[in-house]
Amino acid sequence: MNQMQKMLMEAQRMQNKMNKLHAELEAKEFTVDKNGLVKVTLSGKREVLKIEIDSDALSDDKEMIEDTLCLALNEALGAIAKEEEAINEQVTSKAGFPF
Repeated sequence: MNQMQKMLMEAQRMQNKMNKLHAELEAKEFTVDKNGLVKVTLSGKREVLKIEIDSDALSDDKEMIEDTLCLALNEALGAIAKEEEAINEQVTSKAGFPF
């Protein structure tokens, strides 16, 4: 087997590994709870699955609830992005790629 064939096989192996890890990420759920006021759950596909607002919080300041909801969503999206970055780094670093 020549060098080019080895490189192509390694690239295909990396692609399969990347696809598997991304499928696992997409199947995961990411939940963030902000002081019991707001709880959000997103899928690894970045889809909002559930938003829960504490009934006592509904009598609070509307702007505070909206801000807390934004914080929770951004935190969950950040967790997804961080995990996705770790997957990409794991697969590419094992192959010796600097990116």
